[in-house]
Amino acid sequence: MHTIKTIYLGDLQTKATHAKSGIELITDAPVDNQGKGSSFSPTDLTTASLGSCMMTIIGIWAKKENIDLKGTELKLTKIMSADLPRRIAKIEVAICILSHRMLSDAEKTKIEQIAATCPVALSLHPDIEQNVSFEWRVQQ
Repeated sequence: MHTIKTIYLGDLQTKATHAKSGIELITDAPVDNQGKGSSFSPTDLTTASLGSCMMTIIGIWAKKENIDLKGTELKLTKIMSADLPRRIAKIEVAICILSHRMLSDAEKTKIEQIAATCPVALSLHPDIEQNVSFEWRVQQ
């Protein structure tokens, strides 16, 4: 069975439906590529997938370690290549880890390793530069 069904809606928009849950999302081409920019572009979703994947597997590890990271934020910046063919050249990921206690250096190192080896990070073409930075905060 398929995982996602995507339908072209016309006017450079698509609707993707997750087969198991029925959740839908709409994409639109970006303004700088003939679209309206009214929703995520396909390359925005690639960028969002990287951040979501990093946080998900960090969350899996943190859950096993009984570390509460609720409220952790990732800010992602996608940079498109100036040259043809049009493609993602770089993704910058700024992760602000919010924990309920001060994390040890070993825990911080583990989180950094996990983020770098998430399935999406490993699936992206090696020409796509991935710059990941961390900020560590304790929840008040």
